[in-house]
Amino acid sequence: MKILVTGAAGFIGFHLCVKLLREGHSIVALDNINDYYSQELKFARLKELGIPKDASSEFNSEVKSLVWDMLVFYRLNLEDRERLPEIFRLHDFDQVCNLAAQAGVRYSIDNPQAYIDSNLVGFSNILECCRLFDVKSFVYASSSSVYGQNKKVPFSAEDRVDQPISLYATTKRSNELMAYTYSHLYNIKSTGLRFFTVYGPWGRPDMAMFLFTDAISKGEPIKVFNDGNLERDFTFVDDIINGVAAVVNDKDSEGNENYRIFNIGNSKPVKLLDFIEEIEFQLDKKADKRLMPMQQGDVDKTWANSKPLMDRYGYEPQIDINQGIAKYLKWFKEFYS
Repeated sequence: MKILVTGAAGFIGFHLCVKLLREGHSIVALDNINDYYSQELKFARLKELGIPKDASSEFNSEVKSLVWDMLVFYRLNLEDRERLPEIFRLHDFDQVCNLAAQAGVRYSIDNPQAYIDSNLVGFSNILECCRLFDVKSFVYASSSSVYGQNKKVPFSAEDRVDQPISLYATTKRSNELMAYTYSHLYNIKSTGLRFFTVYGPWGRPDMAMFLFTDAISKGEPIKVFNDGNLERDFTFVDDIINGVAAVVNDKDSEGNENYRIFNIGNSKPVKLLDFIEEIEFQLDKKADKRLMPMQQGDVDKTWANSKPLMDRYGYEPQIDINQGIAKYLKWFKEFYS
């Protein structure tokens, strides 16, 4: 298949490109390489895909991979209503996998406009291009943040999600509703995947895995919010990518399944203090923990009911926390040495 992957210089998008290329798909990768976090990390991911930094720095030009014959890259904003349709017209996609978004729950509290532009305007532009250019299959990233402060666990895709507590969560729930409307009106098969706390090699530097590892390595204090009374359904990136790829490769196009939402997580929540303790153990260093109150926009616990995805696609997380942290630390030491 010929597949558009947006957010390709991002953490999950990069790994998905590698997976789909290894499966023999033809990939058009797209990213705006914004400066929300280190652009150098994004350019390093692209370099792994064979996309040189000097060429990928230019907006609106096609860059061929030096490693993969079936990969080209564009630096482009999803808000660009002129250039985006041109790429759809040129490439005639079989499928679109939209992982591009302004990330970060807490950043959305102080920078709401960035989320409106990318996560709402950009998302609607992608949907409209799918309609105009007859793309029948659309897979997109949603988030566990849509569950807000839901108390019933594990979280199910059938639960109410009408009380988001961050603008980031609001935009992700809006994406789900927009996708539903396009599926209903234009017969576009859409699948939303609610990701649960993804971690692993090439992870973002604003995420807990990096923040804890970097600070503990340097002997610096770490902030532990809600006095450590948090639980997260930490899910290793390889498990996430295997699940996403299974959905992308789905050949079923039954009309009564045009709109679907799945949770995709490890389904085994871990206490934040236990997570930190495992990092300490593997680094052989103790953390200087600064216990802090709950952050605005944060939630007490995440826990995915991923059974529907398991039943449908055979999705089965393989990497436990001990293994996942070991894999991350190996990459961290090599990349940041």
